[in-house]
Amino acid sequence: MTSLTPFPATPGPDTVMFQRPELNQILSLYGRMVAAGEWRDYAISALRDAAVFSIFRRAAEQPLYRIEKRPKLRNRQGQYVVVGMDGQILKRGHDLRMVLRVLERKLIRAVD
Repeated sequence: MTSLTPFPATPGPDTVMFQRPELNQILSLYGRMVAAGEWRDYAISALRDAAVFSIFRRAAEQPLYRIEKRPKLRNRQGQYVVVGMDGQILKRGHDLRMVLRVLERKLIRAVD
């Protein structure tokens, strides 16, 4: 008797995902910005070459910011990047906490 496997023997193409510590840092900042009334919604995408955390003021809009993880750029300019609404790169680097600081400055301005 032969056994059937419900899944293909070879896995599909790998996707890039945020690891739990990375996601904790991003969600911590997101929670503070929601509490300040600046952000309202988010979306997470796992693509072949990047993981993207998109931040929205309203769900029907295009994202205000995108936090991207691109492991292929790890040895060059850094795998983390914050991209603005207009596509401009606001900050890029190897350390996620340092890259997210560009958005934390906006939290300080929003509270003051």
